[in-house]
Amino acid sequence: MNMFQFAIAALWTGDRQADRVVPPSGFTAQLTLFAAGTMAFLAVFALAFSLASGRLATIWGQELARTATIRVVAPIDQRAAQTEAALRILETTKGVASARALTDAEQQALLTPWFGAELAIDALPVPRLIEIVEDNEGLDPEGLRLRLAAEVPGAVLDNHSRWRAPLVQAASRLKLLGWISTILITATLAAMVTLAANAALSANAQVIAVLRLVGATDSYIAQAFIRRFTFRALSGAATGTVLGVLAMLLLPSSDDVGGFLTGLGFEGRDWLAPVLIPFLAGAVAFAATGAAAKRTLKELA
Repeated sequence: MNMFQFAIAALWTGDRQADRVVPPSGFTAQLTLFAAGTMAFLAVFALAFSLASGRLATIWGQELARTATIRVVAPIDQRAAQTEAALRILETTKGVASARALTDAEQQALLTPWFGAELAIDALPVPRLIEIVEDNEGLDPEGLRLRLAAEVPGAVLDNHSRWRAPLVQAASRLKLLGWISTILITATLAAMVTLAANAALSANAQVIAVLRLVGATDSYIAQAFIRRFTFRALSGAATGTVLGVLAMLLLPSSDDVGGFLTGLGFEGRDWLAPVLIPFLAGAVAFAATGAAAKRTLKELA
């Protein structure tokens, strides 16, 4: 049985005599608890950010792929006639599930954030917008453009392909950024635990020398440090995770205010992700402390 196998077996059983080798409090204990708690807190937000970005990419990809818009750019006295002509074409176009012209009130609501509520839309040459919802088969944009050009010269089809792909790509990159942040957080925790374990091992060099004189093996000594630091990281990460989840619950819901940040959170099975954070922190601490103990004990030999 090597050092790591021995440490795994002793992790749950424990050994009070071996645990006395590691000081229960002090700088290394505080550093481990603080690092694990802080990294877990940040990991909650990194995971939420990554998962929310993934949902956003899926939503944008699905919804925008099934919608299109026609702008009827024509003089005011011809706009209604050309709008009706475009709607008649859409009624016989394959792939169109539904189509409707937006009302003046709806178009004014779209322009209000930029021009204010006092905008007189009837006095401006604002094109009439037609909203198209595609069916599962989808429409042929090039064929529809040719029909519109022949029968409704003032109609311009926009199937959102120009800006749909960049939006989905941006959301996918945000998701990747979230996972990279999680990996960096894990690496930082491993580095902090390694520093704390090295400090504790060096501070107890004389105690370790005495234990060796009385017959203690390096595996016996290492498992004491591994057990202590693993449970410190586990408890610190559990506290940080709980605080992170509570902070997430304080964010406004997407039903209250629109926007991407209000959808930042966990949904459905995503709630399993923060539950795994303390166990991941414990595993990282276990591996980091074991490697540090093996290296430092070899140097102290």
